Amino acid sequence: MLLSSLRTTIFCGCRCAGKGFQHSNRSPQLRQWLVRRNCSTFTVESAARSQPAVAVPNAATNRIVGRWLLGCSGLVVGAIVLGGVTRLTESGLSMVDWHLVKEMKPPQSEEEWQAEFSKYQQFPEFKILNHKMTLPEFKFIFYMEWGHRMWGRLVGLAYILPTIYFWRKGYFSRSMKGKVLGLCGFVFFQGLLGWYMVKSGLEEKPESYDVPRVSQYRLTAHLGSALLLYVASLWTGLTMLLPAQNLAETKRLIQLRRFAKGTGGLVFLTALSGAFVAGLDAGLVYNSFPKMADRWIPDDLLAFSPAINNFFENPTTVQFDHRILGISSVAAVTGLYLFSRRMRIPNRAKVAISLLAAMAYTQVALGICTLLLYVPTPLAATHQSGSVALLSIAIWVLAELRKMPK
Repeated sequence: MLLSSLRTTIFCGCRCAGKGFQHSNRSPQLRQWLVRRNCSTFTVESAARSQPAVAVPNAATNRIVGRWLLGCSGLVVGAIVLGGVTRLTESGLSMVDWHLVKEMKPPQSEEEWQAEFSKYQQFPEFKILNHKMTLPEFKFIFYMEWGHRMWGRLVGLAYILPTIYFWRKGYFSRSMKGKVLGLCGFVFFQGLLGWYMVKSGLEEKPESYDVPRVSQYRLTAHLGSALLLYVASLWTGLTMLLPAQNLAETKRLIQLRRFAKGTGGLVFLTALSGAFVAGLDAGLVYNSFPKMADRWIPDDLLAFSPAINNFFENPTTVQFDHRILGISSVAAVTGLYLFSRRMRIPNRAKVAISLLAAMAYTQVALGICTLLLYVPTPLAATHQSGSVALLSIAIWVLAELRKMPK
């Protein structure tokens, strides 16, 4: 407002000065300059007023939001991998309480470490499994779990803070607002589910003779929600950054698209079944391939009663199911690859399907090696990361084959 008033005053002064000089011949050059200055200023002012404002959201803002979502999905992958390593090193029960802010600072002094170690010693994992653990050993598993929790908080901030900024800037369409609110809510739910999972491993179970561990049901729910968050973020980001291919809607293309969706669902289910394998340490019961202890179907496959419990609580059945799902996934990917070779599809889609096939066979090889070598931590963590990589490429394939928006 002040700048506008000052500009008006100067313009009026210029006009008056111009009129005054019209009756004087002392400085014709100055009079001409003032007249030209007055006209040019009004020309600039009118052009500025007539320039239309850039509407948002637009293609540029969509690229920004898409890249942000891809970055968030990358952070979720980091959380999944770090969570897997935490589980493999049996570090997940080292922090026996949960505080949103307080636990962000780990113990500093020797007294604080001793107090934290004393709390851990009151729970079943120390009493039954780690009763000979020393303080330096406890520090290792504590830092593993602490790093996983801090990474989870980083993921939450990476979703929530940019959401607030982009919302205020008007970068979200109406439909996108619902999507990002759902993603942020899912991040919050994921954190609560993680603590709910940890609590199951801290409970006293006098009737159980097994080693203390978290519930395989809650572990699967925790991993499954993380995978859903990852898939939703990756899909939304890719569809905002990759233009839809202009494909002719033929019968074979529709079949290929359905085939790709079914394959992606099977890959997701196989990854999810791996959580039951990890939760029950089922990778340690039959360390041979392709047979299980010289038998194609082991004797104790349906040892539990009722029979349905075997699929979720019997380590033998859980490993058997994971094998079947893994073989089915690689067979489905192979069929998708061969089916796509007989069609004319864009090069980018061909590359995605080829990479999917290569990753599927790599993942099977990693799984077999992990089993035969009795689940070494580095190889098992690589196998888990491979499942996320395979799922990622499957989502990329679906993004390349999606329909053109109407």
